[in-house]
Amino acid sequence: MENLLLLVNNSGFANLTPGQTGMIIVGLVLIFLAIRKGFEPLLLLPIGMGTILVNIPEAGFYAAPIYDELGHQLSSGGLLYYIFHIGIETGVFPLIIFMGVGAMTDFGPLLANPKTLFLGAAAQVGIFVTVLGAILLTDTGIVTYTLAQAAAIGIIGGADGPTSIYIASQLAPELLGAIAVAAYSYMALVPMIQPPIMKALTTEEERKIVMTQLRPVSKTEKIVFPLLILMLVALFLPSAAPLLGMFCFGNLMRESGVVDRLSDTTQNALINIVTIFLGLGVGSKLSAESFLNAQTLGILILGLVAFAIGTASGVLMAKFMNLISKNKINPLIGSAGVSAVPMAARVSNKVGLEANNQNFLLMHAMGPNVAGVIGSAVAAGVMLSYFGA
Repeated sequence: MENLLLLVNNSGFANLTPGQTGMIIVGLVLIFLAIRKGFEPLLLLPIGMGTILVNIPEAGFYAAPIYDELGHQLSSGGLLYYIFHIGIETGVFPLIIFMGVGAMTDFGPLLANPKTLFLGAAAQVGIFVTVLGAILLTDTGIVTYTLAQAAAIGIIGGADGPTSIYIASQLAPELLGAIAVAAYSYMALVPMIQPPIMKALTTEEERKIVMTQLRPVSKTEKIVFPLLILMLVALFLPSAAPLLGMFCFGNLMRESGVVDRLSDTTQNALINIVTIFLGLGVGSKLSAESFLNAQTLGILILGLVAFAIGTASGVLMAKFMNLISKNKINPLIGSAGVSAVPMAARVSNKVGLEANNQNFLLMHAMGPNVAGVIGSAVAAGVMLSYFGA
């Protein structure tokens, strides 16, 4: 009987708190959204699973290793503990994913129409406005954020999951779980969030604008561009070099044509393996004590505001450029300046087709979409320069 009572008292059910129950439900919801709704399944499914595992009482998935006073290890840590500290706290996993994204990216649309770079830059306004919003919330006493935390939250506006995770791991690791969930959730909701904003800021005639066919881009241009952009940005802003460097390295492998095996591995096997561990590691930070608080609610609200402002800024920049340009730009592609690649570009194309069923904007929208990736990496470098340790 005593053994039975001991077994019951040591079970997960006996030690399960209301907060842990709530977070397990959150994990199940993330898995549901990944499987049933198809919302960023590559990340939301492992994040959801990691959330469930870390909130199971007495399981020890995130237990830290124990050492005696002489430094001898008495017990090993949990799996999620090592995944997080080896791959995310160090920033390794996000950087490897950025390399994979670079290997899958075609700079052709951006090089064929370089002025779309301004659309990608304009869409980053949401990042800096959100930083100010977080500071304002702190000043009003509603929620308290440090400057570093405000900077990490603001990066959500770039709609770039790996960048958000990388910056959070460097500036605000205690908020990493909430920031990652907000970033990937809003990326998944691009088809729902962006169209109302795009339509509200454009007229029917603007949405019908047909853009001229893009010029062919040579292989030499595609090889030189990542090297040139890396050199320029890294020399002016060294803190942006890790993200942009891995991105450009991945792209160079793709475009060089001499390391097809490496490029293929980077685009497929490597990025898939790292994505699994990245998701589990992010989920490990969604424990009840670190997620269920006012700061998390503030992050979710600020993240949505950042995303909306970034979308609106890109559209408004396109409208402004039309005032001074002979070749008109369809303002819808400005919304693709947020770096949710390639979903934001697909949304621009979809809304354009609704206005004119002969208006194919996908390749035009990929220009600002790719520029948004570069812009978010530069914005991240600015944040690290100002608020990093």
